[in-house]
This record gives sequence, C-alpha cells and structure tokens, in this order.
Amino acid sequence: MLQLTSCNRMLTILLILLSPYLLDDQKSRFLFHDMSAEVVDSNPYSRLMALQRMGIVENYERIREFSVAIVGIGGVGSVAAEMLTRCGIGRLLLYDYDKVELANMNRLFFRPEQVGMTKTDAAVQTLSDINPDVVLESYTLNITTVQGFETFMSSLKNKTFRPSKEGSGVDLVLSCVDNYEARMVVNQACNELNQTWMESGVSEDAVSGHIQLLIPGETACFACAPPLVVASGVDERTLKREGVCAASLPTTMGVVAGLLVQNTLKFLLKFGYVSPYLGYSSLKDYFPTMAMKPNPQCSNAACLQRQKEYILAKPARDAAANAKMEAEASAAAADVPLHVDNEWNISVVDDSEQENTGGTSSDALPEGLTRELPSADEFPKHSTYGATDTAVDDLEDLRRQLDALNAD
Repeated sequence: MLQLTSCNRMLTILLILLSPYLLDDQKSRFLFHDMSAEVVDSNPYSRLMALQRMGIVENYERIREFSVAIVGIGGVGSVAAEMLTRCGIGRLLLYDYDKVELANMNRLFFRPEQVGMTKTDAAVQTLSDINPDVVLESYTLNITTVQGFETFMSSLKNKTFRPSKEGSGVDLVLSCVDNYEARMVVNQACNELNQTWMESGVSEDAVSGHIQLLIPGETACFACAPPLVVASGVDERTLKREGVCAASLPTTMGVVAGLLVQNTLKFLLKFGYVSPYLGYSSLKDYFPTMAMKPNPQCSNAACLQRQKEYILAKPARDAAANAKMEAEASAAAADVPLHVDNEWNISVVDDSEQENTGGTSSDALPEGLTRELPSADEFPKHSTYGATDTAVDDLEDLRRQLDALNAD
C-alpha cells in the first residue's frame, strides 16, 4: 500500500512537470496553418468558410491577415476578444492594467481560478487554448499615463506579423474601456496615426449600450461631440459615490460585444453595412442608429488636420468610386445573360418592335387544347346578301294587312 501511494505521488509529480509539454503537444494538434472549407468534424473553420461558399463573404480566409487591437479586457473587451479568436483573426493586441477579481464573475469569459491574474495574462491563457492559430500580444499597462501612451502608440505602429501583407500596424482598434479619460487617449492616438477605430460602451445601469465607428477626418471623433457632463466641465471621477458600484449584466455586455465584433467582421471583410453608430436599449429592445459628421471647430488639433486631408482628397476619391461603380455595372450587364434560369423560354418583346416587323400573334393552340369561348377580338359575321329585298317585301305585306283591316 505504501509503495502504491509512492508510485501515485511520483506519477502526479511527473505529470505536473510534463504538463506544459503535453499542453503544447495538444495545442499543436489543433494548429491549422491554412483555413480549409472541408466539411468534417475535425475542421474548426468549416462553418466559417461556409460564409464564402454561400456568397456572403468573397474571401473569408483573409481574416488571417488582419490585426485588431482591443483596449480594455473587461466585460465587453474580453467577450469581443473571444469572438474574434473563434472567428480565426490573425493577430490580437490586448491592453489592460487591471487584475481579475471575484466581482468579475458576473461577466462572461473569466473563471474563478484566474482571480489574481492580470486580465491580459488570463485572456492569453484562455484564448490560446481556444485557438492556437491566433497570434496574441498582451500589454499590461495603463494607456492614460505618459509611458503607457508611448508604448500604446509604438505598439499600434509595429509591423504586421505577416510579411506578405503590405503596410504596417493594426487594421482596426476596438475601444472597450469604461471611462471617458481612456476613450480620449484612444481618440488622440488614432487621430495622430490616422487609424480607424470603433468605440463601445455599456451604461452604468447595465440596460443600454452602443457601438460607434470613427474614421479620422470622415466621421466625428470622440472630442467632436463630448458628453454633456464632460462638456459642462465636471470631472467624471467625482460622480462615483463611496460604496456604490456600477451595475453590469452579462446579457447587455454580450449583446454589445456581439454587435461590435459583427461590425468589425463586416468592416474587415467588406460585406454588409457597417453602422456608423448603433445604440441598444434592452428595456424596449430599441436599436437607434445615426451618422455624425466631424465638428469643424473640434478641440482636437489632430482631428482638424485629418478633416483637412479628407476634404482635399474627396474629389479624387469620389471620382475613383464612381468609376469603380460604372465598371462593375457594365461588367455585371455583360456577364449576366437575358432571362437566365428561364425554364419556360419566356421572352419580353417591345410592342413597337412587333408593329414595325408586322408580327401578329398566332391563334394556334397546342395539340389537345380547344377554345371554349370565342376570341374577344372576333365578332360574329353574318351574310348580308338579299337582306334589303326581304325587308321591303315584309313591309308591303304588313301595309296590305293594315289596309284590309281599315276597310272592314
């Protein structure tokens, strides 16, 4: 019995020592260097590649080329990171300085055994197990500090992980922070880098939220239309009361994260319509949407510079867009045959063409069919030969009969 217990202890110690290698070997078995559309249970991308087969996305495999930065790995950011990981995104950059707490267990993604870990480390641990194909970069820092902002800016400019892809940096930044100060930092960085980004948020009462697309120079930046509280000069940090925390529902945050990632996929893969602003009110299931133009008197100098660049480039951009639309329209008209999939060989003929050619409709019916009613265009024709003489004789006969009656 003592020997058996010792063997069990030795086996347990051996498994603990070898667990990192066993996990790495297990991950390698799920590593797919190329996306496959093969419909088998062992292919993690078959359901995603079905979007391409169904014509929703032109080339879904391009998802592996994109880099997305997520700032704030909280209730929205962590779920958005998981969704993008399951979608097969190429690279994720994760930014947060906070640690996982038991108070976070009302949200999705984090687990009790991760309490005490930084949110970035916990996210890397979970996401690498879900999909080892995704390249993960974590930054445990506060972007609102001077050093944190510099690191944030340099990381966004880092060259892409795929040498075959042109350009450098990230393709999209997702802001999932919970305070105005951090949003303004993301806004400043993206304006300076001319970087497109999406902002998201959930209200403190946990029953509403929103997402917003921000393209420097083309749409309003976050400083163009500040919230009323901030515009009034009130420090948002003074609004929080002692012992009172904001409410949070995993349902509301899950809906906002889903809308955020859905629009991210549409933006990157160029399908569907990307909402410039989309709100969500869970109390009435209300989804307001609108578009906001940049403020010519914005307080952000980088935003004003991007606006000038956008206005100067607008004529050339519009001309290129019109030329592209005309080329696509002419190509579509040339490629699509008239009456495609016309099983009954039905054709449409212009009445004027029919009159010019002297064509007439045929009264012939298929074999086995007969007309039950006369044609509406035909009238019964009676012979009129001798009709006038008969009418005169009848009148003379009637006159003689009347004269005879009168004589009596």
